[in-house]
Amino acid sequence: MSHRKSTLMPGDVENLRRRSAADSSENFADPEQHHRFSRQQLQTDRLSVGPQHPELGAVETPSPDASAHHFCHYTPKCFLAVHRGGHSGSARSTPSRYGEDGWHEATTKTTIRVENEVEAHREANNYKFGFRKWKGNVTEKPIEDRSEIIKELYSDLSIVKPREGSVVTFGNIIYVFLFGWWISLIYFLICPIMFLTILGAPYGKLCWKMALYFIWPFGKSLDKAGDVLKSSTLKPPKIEVIPEEGDTEDGKDLVRDKDSAPLLMSSPIPVDIPVPEPPARKISKHWCRISTYVWLLLGYPVLAVVHCLACVLSWLLVFTIPVAKMNARTLTTVLLMAPEDIQIHRVEKTRACETRVILCCYQACNVYYYKYTVQGINIFALNLLPLVLITLIIGYTDHEHNYFSAETKFATAITSIIPLSYYIGMGIASISAQSNFAVGAVVNATFGSITEMTFYITALLQGHHAGTKCYEEIVKAALTGTLLGCILFIPGICMIIGGIKHREQRFNSRSAGVSSALLFISIGGVFAPTLFSKAFGNLVCESCSNSPGNASISFICKDCHYDTGQTEQQSILSHTEPLVYTISVLLPAAYLIGLIFTLKTHSHIYDIHISDGQGGHAHGHHVVHWSRWRALAVLIVATVLMACCADLSTENIEPMLTHSSISQYFIGVTVLAMVPELPEIVNGIQFALQNNISLSLEVGSCIAVQVCMIQIPLLILFNAFYDVGFVLVFSDIHLWASIFSVILVNYIFMDGKCDYFQGTALVVVYLILLALYFFAPSPRSC
Repeated sequence: MSHRKSTLMPGDVENLRRRSAADSSENFADPEQHHRFSRQQLQTDRLSVGPQHPELGAVETPSPDASAHHFCHYTPKCFLAVHRGGHSGSARSTPSRYGEDGWHEATTKTTIRVENEVEAHREANNYKFGFRKWKGNVTEKPIEDRSEIIKELYSDLSIVKPREGSVVTFGNIIYVFLFGWWISLIYFLICPIMFLTILGAPYGKLCWKMALYFIWPFGKSLDKAGDVLKSSTLKPPKIEVIPEEGDTEDGKDLVRDKDSAPLLMSSPIPVDIPVPEPPARKISKHWCRISTYVWLLLGYPVLAVVHCLACVLSWLLVFTIPVAKMNARTLTTVLLMAPEDIQIHRVEKTRACETRVILCCYQACNVYYYKYTVQGINIFALNLLPLVLITLIIGYTDHEHNYFSAETKFATAITSIIPLSYYIGMGIASISAQSNFAVGAVVNATFGSITEMTFYITALLQGHHAGTKCYEEIVKAALTGTLLGCILFIPGICMIIGGIKHREQRFNSRSAGVSSALLFISIGGVFAPTLFSKAFGNLVCESCSNSPGNASISFICKDCHYDTGQTEQQSILSHTEPLVYTISVLLPAAYLIGLIFTLKTHSHIYDIHISDGQGGHAHGHHVVHWSRWRALAVLIVATVLMACCADLSTENIEPMLTHSSISQYFIGVTVLAMVPELPEIVNGIQFALQNNISLSLEVGSCIAVQVCMIQIPLLILFNAFYDVGFVLVFSDIHLWASIFSVILVNYIFMDGKCDYFQGTALVVVYLILLALYFFAPSPRSC
């Protein structure tokens, strides 16, 4: 089929746009439907259109039989094709193996866009009950597919781009006070030294220019003399050329092709012409000069220390990473160049093209650097990794507390658990996304609760060796604190943040109902021995005194409790322990039934629709951050380090238990319970910000159910083989706080929608309970 060339005058462009808009509006009877399809077209760059784009390959559509066995299926996007002529005005969907009924059913499901098959598995695992929820990607996303904000984070500060606005910002002013003045001062001090050597005079001039540059480097470019390389980014205009319709054969072919064209067509793809790298040059002659070696002996070492210090400080502050990049580029490139080749220019605001230079920075701070990752690892988790090594060094070398106090060691040890918990979560997500369901289930069951179990077991062992029951009370307080935090705080804070951004959010009430039912079973099972001891135990009071002046009251008793100690050892052995062992069997059985219910027999209540961004299956076009073996190695190493940090935290917590004025209940409920859960809290908040409040609620519910149905039975099993004196009898404050929290959260989950007010109610109740623990007297054993 031949095509005629159509010449467009500048005045005809607007007319063509109007005609194109009119044609598209005629094809939709509902304006809202037209707007929805237009917005869908803008959100994706490529659509699978069958024969219209043969280079994209055939799209495979899964059969209904295959999808029936999985609660989450992976299907391509569909499109509408309009056929004119004999079928004018009729629009129908592209034929698929689903049939008409299957298509209408699929449109009601929640659709999630992913980049490749591994990410599809990760998203599917997030909706599986009992699997750890993970927000971050486990595969590397191409930088060209990311937003401009993310691209700016990974810029190497070598491109001068057209800019708008002033460089006088709050972050740049903060730079002057934090870094600029003392870096410039060092350059000013080295400048006269280089001039005094006479041979180093050219480097003295360089130090003067660099001192003026670093006091305010924004809006200035540092490039090599005579090496200006310009290249603009060209984007073709988004104009559809509509040839004139005529009676010729070519005109009929064009009309027939236009009638059978799909309604949703790919928009013109922006073609970015990359800025070429500077050509390789010969080694400069300045390495043969004596002045260069004078500079390397007197000036460069001092500046290397200065720039390394600035790099470390700005990198640790995260939001000032551009300052770290600027100092690193200066140290490795600029200061090793010939001084006469370095030129500093002020960037013109009217510059319309991109230029590659050695260094150009517009801002010292960027609030979006919390999204920055290195090999898939979040910047905060990466920066906290050295703290783990510091904790191990000072913890196992300074046993006598000569250099660091026990409180300092405890603070570093408990903080080191945060990045280790992050690495364990990422390792679990990586292995599960690259493996089948059985392997993912085993990994989640093995390592899902390893963070909390490591601390609980080390604390019980520490208390057993010390011969005190105080550590057992701390473990019970930590268990209750995790339960309260996951029931009240995590859903509450996610509802507040998500409700502020999205006003009102809806979630799957049926899946939330399953979690609520399991929570009721969990609370009933965990606190059954406590109720049993209150019903049939002996009430013991610590101090009783008679009041001879009051005949109606014979004694006044204080600190009364139901005895479960040595005085009723025979009763515990004959009744309480069998009850505890029975519950430790029933709770995991109920958890297993919940898994079968949600993953097998009633998987439709979690049904979602996952589609990739290319309109079909994506095979072989992804690079995982961590392979399965690497993720397994990270899991093992992180688990060992977690055990060491938990041991150090329990070893150095004793001064806080014996000499602190704060209640031991409060320490266990807050610090020991919620610090290891910080990565999960961050995941829940990120889900809420993306209007996926269902996963935010599942994060807290999943942890709470695992605490009661997996972790506590494991502690009972551990105590059965190695008796550390752990008895599943909680104090009254734990009992009533947990029961009240479960009732409240079930009331919130009833209607299937939430807002920031409901989240505020949960958080306020959580803070009230924390105040109750803060002012509560210490346990008797402490």
